[in-house]
This record gives sequence, C-alpha cells and structure tokens, in this order.
Amino acid sequence: MRCVIARYPFELTKNGVLASMKGVTPELVTGESVTIGRRRYPIKQVGQIVTRQDRRDFTGGEVLRAMTRLGFTCHGYPERAPAGTPTPLRTASALLGGTVSTDG
Repeated sequence: MRCVIARYPFELTKNGVLASMKGVTPELVTGESVTIGRRRYPIKQVGQIVTRQDRRDFTGGEVLRAMTRLGFTCHGYPERAPAGTPTPLRTASALLGGTVSTDG
C-alpha cells in the first residue's frame, strides 16, 4: 500500500511491518498505540522503525491512518483512572505508614 508520511512516499505492506517490528520491545504506551502481533506499541515507535525517520518529523495521525489501512488494530489515548483511585505509589505510601493524599 502506498502512503505518505512526513511528505515522503512509502510502500508499506502488512508483512513488511510485521517483519520490521519482529524482536522489538514495546516502549511504555502513554498515548495512541497499535497492536502488532501480540504486542501493543506506541504509534510513534512504530512510525520511527517503519519509516526510519525521527519521531519529530511525522505525526501520530499519519502513522495511525497507515496502520489502520493495513489492517492493524489501533487504539486511542488510554483512559485515565478515576479521581480517588489509589495509584501504586499511594498504596505503597499507605502501607509504609505515610499519609495518603486524594488529590488528582
């Protein structure tokens, strides 16, 4: 499939993307992401590996559109935990006898 990312044309295939991402450890997902194989990768990490460009040169939307057109499952921003839900840091602090703040 032909697509344009950061004003450069690329000829991407699903098998090519799978081969490029094989053996790559996913970074922490904090924003948009794509599932490739059984792993979930940040969209910018995939774009950098597939296009060999700096992450600042393209937008996540460009890569997201390309991955969607290739048939990969794409995900939006992760949901935030509701206010008041204890985080691991708050839980550990409470277990160690610290005070627990309920601020967001």
